[in-house]
Amino acid sequence: MADSWHRLDLNTTGAKFNGQYSWEPKDKNHGAFHFRGMLRDDEAGDGHNVYIQAKVQGYDWSRFNGVQRKDLYVDEFVFDGAARYATDAEVRVCRDRGSLRPDNCSPTSSFVR
Repeated sequence: MADSWHRLDLNTTGAKFNGQYSWEPKDKNHGAFHFRGMLRDDEAGDGHNVYIQAKVQGYDWSRFNGVQRKDLYVDEFVFDGAARYATDAEVRVCRDRGSLRPDNCSPTSSFVR
């Protein structure tokens, strides 16, 4: 049985994610870290896109892009394909400010199964 859902709210200048997360059971979806919710471009007039990043132990960030000037429902699984289940995960939301300026991201939220 999957763990229960927990609230997940991430904010930075220009980007927000309001949703929830859960850990999948060990025998389903690779025991993934599962998150879902609304990814929001919170400053639609700034000309920048938004994205959410997530990773599990030992892997680089996976990036899930939003849509400029809109809200996008996100429902994603992040897992370690070499393990039976993931034991820890990190997630953050960011505003993509282009190639000349660094992106700004929320503080990284960490979770342990």
